[in-house]
Amino acid sequence: MNVHGAKAIVPIVIKTVEIARQHGIFVVWVVREHDYRGRDVEHCCRHLYCPLRGGLTIKRTFGAKLVDGLVIQEGDYKLSNGINNLVVVGVPTPTSIRQTVFDAVAYNYQSVTVIFDATAAASADIHGANIFDMTNVGVLTPTLQQWCHVIADRSTNS
Repeated sequence: MNVHGAKAIVPIVIKTVEIARQHGIFVVWVVREHDYRGRDVEHCCRHLYCPLRGGLTIKRTFGAKLVDGLVIQEGDYKLSNGINNLVVVGVPTPTSIRQTVFDAVAYNYQSVTVIFDATAAASADIHGANIFDMTNVGVLTPTLQQWCHVIADRSTNS
């Protein structure tokens, strides 16, 4: 699946994951893997699936694989319950990122952070509007560089 802006943020996503692991932060991967017919796809994306030819992010197909450089390692999770602190990166901001974030807020996670420059949308305006909405419900939205300073300060003060 080709999502506008995704390729540009891959190096920042890789760096975010590396830094999280270095600081012992639990890494959870939210991977789009859908039924062949698209029965479990959000309503806004169902038109991308067809019973005869399938769709873009079908389980165990190329479309559901992580991009080069992103690797789920031992100790990481694809799905998990009981998460208190969440750092979110990826694409697209108005659907996958936003839904993950608002679910985390609804489940009362103690801290939800979206790395601003490790997320993207079809345009800067769309990205900015969604970041604004998430900030208004208490989500932190630092850049990777800002987040690194927070993590370093946290490690120093521990």
